[in-house]
Amino acid sequence: MKNKLLATLFGAALVLGACGGGDDNAADKPAEDTNTNNGAETSNVDAEKVVQTSCVSCHGGNLEGGAGPALDKVGATHSEEEIHNIIINGKGAMPPGLIKGEEADAVAAWLAEKK
Repeated sequence: MKNKLLATLFGAALVLGACGGGDDNAADKPAEDTNTNNGAETSNVDAEKVVQTSCVSCHGGNLEGGAGPALDKVGATHSEEEIHNIIINGKGAMPPGLIKGEEADAVAAWLAEKK
């Protein structure tokens, strides 16, 4: 019985740990060129890089889905505002605030283009 409980707790910790990975030191990094920001033209954030760092562990390397839902065509069913709301407030098993500020804005705009 103890082994099953430990295995369940370990598995849950592993899944929850994989969905994190946001970089809290983003303010310490130099700004990137706004001409290479992959759809986030209102900021200097490389949205695709943020997605690769913070989202693919749950949503898949090509955003095809995994532990989290597929995002490869999320713009066809959700507006930029709805996507931003999900990023900030979480939804289902996705915890809130994995991406914040300008990064959340840029990622929401980038994902909204995925149709």
